[in-house]
Amino acid sequence: MSDQQKRPKLGLIIGNRGFFPDHLCATGREDMLRVMKEAGIDAVALSTDESKFGAVETFQEAKRCAELFKKHREEIEGVIVSLPNFGDERAIADTMRLSGLNVPVLVQATPDTPSKMSIRDRRDSFCGKMSACNNLMQYGIPYSLTTLHTEAPDSEEFKRDLAWFVSVCRVVRGLRGLRVGAIGARPAAFNTVRYSEKLLEAHGISVVTIDLSEILGRIHNMNADDAAPQRKLADIKKYVSTDDVPESSLIKMAKLGAVIDGWMQDQELAISAVQCWTALEEYFGVVPCTVMSMMSNNLMSSACEVDIVGVVGMQALALASQTPSALLDWNNNYGDDPNKAVCFHCSNLPKHFFAEVKMEYQEIIAGTVGKLNTFGTLYGRVKPAPMSYLRLSTRDREGKLRAYVGDGHFTGDPLETFGGAGVVEIPRLQDLLHYICEQGFEHHTAANLTHSAAIAHEAGTRYLGWEMYWHKG
Repeated sequence: MSDQQKRPKLGLIIGNRGFFPDHLCATGREDMLRVMKEAGIDAVALSTDESKFGAVETFQEAKRCAELFKKHREEIEGVIVSLPNFGDERAIADTMRLSGLNVPVLVQATPDTPSKMSIRDRRDSFCGKMSACNNLMQYGIPYSLTTLHTEAPDSEEFKRDLAWFVSVCRVVRGLRGLRVGAIGARPAAFNTVRYSEKLLEAHGISVVTIDLSEILGRIHNMNADDAAPQRKLADIKKYVSTDDVPESSLIKMAKLGAVIDGWMQDQELAISAVQCWTALEEYFGVVPCTVMSMMSNNLMSSACEVDIVGVVGMQALALASQTPSALLDWNNNYGDDPNKAVCFHCSNLPKHFFAEVKMEYQEIIAGTVGKLNTFGTLYGRVKPAPMSYLRLSTRDREGKLRAYVGDGHFTGDPLETFGGAGVVEIPRLQDLLHYICEQGFEHHTAANLTHSAAIAHEAGTRYLGWEMYWHKG
């Protein structure tokens, strides 16, 4: 089972304050554990033998809960703070501080019922949530909020918020300690994709480099009949129609893919960015698009033109949605519609993006290096679907990571072109384009066929230290 298929594991803190009806903590804990189980989430929580009702109120109970969390620190992806009553705000903050966990925190408060406001059943969680948040803020512990100020654990609102929070946790966990493979040098003509390795490293993202000559040298030492390239060749033929592609080109793609796979496994790399223009075509005679598309389709995002921050953005959306991401150009206007544009690449888009797709030669580069040296690109129209976009950028002069994110749609509008392309419709697109140009962002954007902007924004701004602009309609 891959990391992205494992059941998420969250810590659970049940807040209690003895001045309020503490029997509500017993039922509140049971409700929350049941809802988490139904959502496929494993919980790490104090038992009723370890504290009264399995809740946290005293400093001793906070220490006990913190020790429990420490035992599971490698597994816990986030923490839910649940307030069945007012809760002891200091004990909650102490638990998080003493645990040493640096994970997302969701604060939930259970609503009162107007007919149950007597001293026996009154919760006051509405008020207690503010105190809990105030103390977490004092302790410097970042936290997330439910959509509504109070939500019952078994409500549809909380179930949606719980799914959203698990996705936020997945993005944070996946990007902290991320290892990215940089295959080859940035093409000389693409100053746009320059970036700071040091700023990425300061945010927990490591870049591992390999020269393109080493990749080509390993390919040279590999026989086409070896097991690895033969497996990759079979995978390529299963992945996409190759009817019009020379067998010699397919073998080159298979050897390239096998070498990249082996290097990434050896280096324990999750994603990659690859040099393309035009060394691979001139000196090896194939484009890497299909090999990269296959990786992206398997949630191992891969970007061309060695766009390292671009592929990090791709992976952020892939982690958020658990579906493949692509890297696209904001490429053309679409007639005179101010809210539509053409997004394009030539292309290595994952198969997931296409209604129909076939392998072809790369028409742009073919004019320079010849058609026979450019097989391996994927041609097709992006299918109509929801769309999220994200662009991350390292700002060296400011010493920070900056990004923008938003949601739109791929439409079914007609489009006659080559490569992988689709028409996008985005509310207030002209304002977004002005922002991109005014702020000096790159022409590439990560894209995903879901609406995941809210997840990516929360993970980036709240927990990863990115400065993000959320473009809303």
